[in-house]
Amino acid sequence: MTATAKEPDVRSPGWQDYVPGVGVARSYQRSWLPKDVVAGLVLSALLVPQGMAYAELAGLPPVTGLYTSILCLIGYAVFGPSRVLVLGPDSSLGPMIAATIAPLLLANGDPARAVALASMLAVMVGVVMTVAGLARFGFVADLLSKPTQIGYMNGLALTIVIGQLAKLFGFKVDADGLLAELGAFVSGLANGDANTIAAILGIGSLAGILLLNRFLPKLPSVLIIVVLASVLVSAFDLQSHDVDTVGKLPQGFPPFTIPGVSWGDLPPLFVGALAIAVVALADTMSTASAFAARRGDRVRGNQEMVGIGAANIAAGFFQGFPVSTSGSRTAVAEQAGSKSQVTGIVGAATITVVLVFATSLMQYVPQPTLAAIVIAAALSLADIAGTRRLWRQRKTEFTLSIIALLGVALLGVLPGILIAVGLSILNVFRRAWWPHQAELGRVEGIDGLHDTESYPDAELLPGLVVYRFDAPLIFANSRMFSEKVREISEDSPDLRWIIVAAEPITDIDTTASDMLHELDAWLNARGVSLVFAEMKDPVREKVGRYELTRTIDPAHFLPTLDEAVEEYVRQTGATWRAPSPES
Repeated sequence: MTATAKEPDVRSPGWQDYVPGVGVARSYQRSWLPKDVVAGLVLSALLVPQGMAYAELAGLPPVTGLYTSILCLIGYAVFGPSRVLVLGPDSSLGPMIAATIAPLLLANGDPARAVALASMLAVMVGVVMTVAGLARFGFVADLLSKPTQIGYMNGLALTIVIGQLAKLFGFKVDADGLLAELGAFVSGLANGDANTIAAILGIGSLAGILLLNRFLPKLPSVLIIVVLASVLVSAFDLQSHDVDTVGKLPQGFPPFTIPGVSWGDLPPLFVGALAIAVVALADTMSTASAFAARRGDRVRGNQEMVGIGAANIAAGFFQGFPVSTSGSRTAVAEQAGSKSQVTGIVGAATITVVLVFATSLMQYVPQPTLAAIVIAAALSLADIAGTRRLWRQRKTEFTLSIIALLGVALLGVLPGILIAVGLSILNVFRRAWWPHQAELGRVEGIDGLHDTESYPDAELLPGLVVYRFDAPLIFANSRMFSEKVREISEDSPDLRWIIVAAEPITDIDTTASDMLHELDAWLNARGVSLVFAEMKDPVREKVGRYELTRTIDPAHFLPTLDEAVEEYVRQTGATWRAPSPES
């Protein structure tokens, strides 16, 4: 059960905290059941066609999408903390799954081996997520910054759309990579490979889904289009016109199966599992945060990892593949009145009924319509508005977004996610490496001291420079700090004090400590005192451990910037002056 923001959890977690489904069962209210049943039935109408479509996107038989949906819903209902999140096959993971297992398959690989590899991949993702959740590694979701996440999703959307175009037009291409697939698609159209009837069905399906989503968003657009397309295939015998369909699915509930893979398959699968885990976690945390804010709940990030892990492990042992949270399916469940994860249980039961008693209904679902479902989902992944906003607000983050997009589009999905994570980490490092720096002065009518670049008329005290460095002082930027302070000293012949406004300095490492030791000795030789104001207590304690106070006078650590300035004025008798025209 998701705890509310008004009731922070300060006690040690018990076993029931790791199995939230037990708490939901004990506190379940009868009045919720009708709404959960209705929401579950509505949800299953979306899960069946999307499950099959996303399975094919991952390079797997359509029926595995249904197997996956059943088990992941049950797994999350037991171990997931959110009442409303819906897990299942996801369009953002499909290309990652395909990219992981495709190199391990032989030419025209056996579908059974593909299923085994995907199932083991799901188990690995589940184990990674569960262990990370129990170890309280929920912060890993922050490895994807918003700009790189936007770029990754835009690149993924572009990759998915290009990859599905040939299928939408009723033919196949033999190419690998976005540019190769685009070229093969254009060549296929030019050579007349497209099936006109299939293309009409596919384009019509895509238009129908998009129009229904736009003008009648409460209707189950995917289900409506799948039913209409299937009726057309059956009524007009479009299979005889070479319109490819799903065909009859295997009947029955998926059996418990331990994925059979070789030891040599495990390393590449593990690499893919790590990448998928990062994307699934980032997607889940962003979706969970959005829905929790609307419901007044708080997000339990570590338990979310356990819940996703359990869902993936359950799917993996029943011929499924990796899953993530779906924002669109969660929204459908919420709009339908879902009150708890009983909605997911009802959805799983409905899919099971379809598999046991009604698989023949799926045999007329046309492949171009499944391609249309995938393309519609891919278009929803793209965030063009967010990209435009980055361009307007911060060009550097726009550039990061475009690099992430190109990484996915040109190098592939797995390298793309690694590039996106790497860019996010490098962006953090860049900000610590090249932080904002400022010299401060007094501005008439405004309390405190302010950046002289923003206020060029700010008053200064002769012989004093107040310098602010907006980052932890660490090995990566200690040389920059030293060079700037030395530059200030050399540019100010009458300089007596440099006051470092140290409140933004949240850490000092040993490299920076050695630098400060040398810098203070260099300044003292020139008659300049290095003074620190507003240094945080934990940082001040580190300064003591580094024995810096043997070099820097302990009296030169002052609690506030105002006190430091007042002490300088008391010792020197200096008065505030407007800057000289030369400065």
